[in-house]
Amino acid sequence: MTYKILTTEGRAKRAEFTTVHGTVQTPVFMNVATVAAIKGAVSTADLEEIETQIALCNTYHLHVRTGDQLIHDVGGLHKFMSWNKPILTDSGGFQVFSLAGLRKITEEGVKFSSHIDGRKIFMGPEESMQIQSHLASTIAMAFDECPSSRAERSYVQNSVDRTVRWLARCQAEMKRLNSLDSTINKEQLLFGINQGAVFSDIRIENAKRITDMNLDGYAVGGLAVGETHEEMYQVLEDVVPYLPQDKPTYLMGVGTPANILEGVERGIDFFDCVYPSRNGRHGHVYTDHGKLNLFNQKYEKDLRPIEEGCQCPACKRYSRAYIRHLLKAKEMLGMRLCVTHNLYFYNHMMKEIRDALDAGQFALYKKHKLASMEAGEE
Repeated sequence: MTYKILTTEGRAKRAEFTTVHGTVQTPVFMNVATVAAIKGAVSTADLEEIETQIALCNTYHLHVRTGDQLIHDVGGLHKFMSWNKPILTDSGGFQVFSLAGLRKITEEGVKFSSHIDGRKIFMGPEESMQIQSHLASTIAMAFDECPSSRAERSYVQNSVDRTVRWLARCQAEMKRLNSLDSTINKEQLLFGINQGAVFSDIRIENAKRITDMNLDGYAVGGLAVGETHEEMYQVLEDVVPYLPQDKPTYLMGVGTPANILEGVERGIDFFDCVYPSRNGRHGHVYTDHGKLNLFNQKYEKDLRPIEEGCQCPACKRYSRAYIRHLLKAKEMLGMRLCVTHNLYFYNHMMKEIRDALDAGQFALYKKHKLASMEAGEE
């Protein structure tokens, strides 16, 4: 792995991240392929066409349905889903801890019931690393607890302390797994996760502790889970300076185009979010002039593309009126075109951000982009 910063503007970073599965230009948006597929009938061939650099898959969901052992037996996620670029797998922590009434946390890990068939499952740091090693992703995320942003301070402190102990176990287990002959990707990388809810002092102390562990990259987790945008931005302001500047920094589960612009300004390299695919499946599409709801009657006879000048497969060929018709008729093609457009919009916005950083014009770009999206369509 190499991570090379090409230029900076304030805290914003423009970098190249080279892995065993290829080089990623950052800042970058990771397209969320939860069960090794983008929801909305978008294939990996489609992802290549819209210049996706990296995909994110979900450890928990692939473990409980289909199974990581099967994916290992057929050669790993890259071969399984026909994707030759980098893949990041999350640890399963967020999904496990979202099961509230179905799980029990101990020092060893978490006992929980599958949301699919109710079977009892145990997952701890070692199990999470073993599952991700089976999947053979490029980047594995450490197993952590994601406490509520509104949790009591004492609970958050205890949770963060345990997560650091779990991180040490993740690190040791990954080192062991990468040394085995049966391991598909012996160059698998490990990112640690900063937690601490909205308590900046807890987060800063945690950032210092995990920085000392010399991991391959660092994520800020536990945001976009109930706190305000202002609280999220304040946490980033406080914490990112305490994470290594010479390693990739990842803001988990964020977010809107505005969130991404604010995150880049505060030093974030990697983003992921289900918004573009989830909103697309409901006919909500992103443009430089804000978000449109194609179910609205005003688009019934609108023969313009979703966005003038957009080079995505949907905009190059189809009109708002036709896509609206497909959505109203419940034809899957309508959903697919909206999701494809939204993913292209996010990927293209990230390229614009990189170009602006290359030119030393990010602050100006951010100002104009936000103003355009807030102004809405004429």
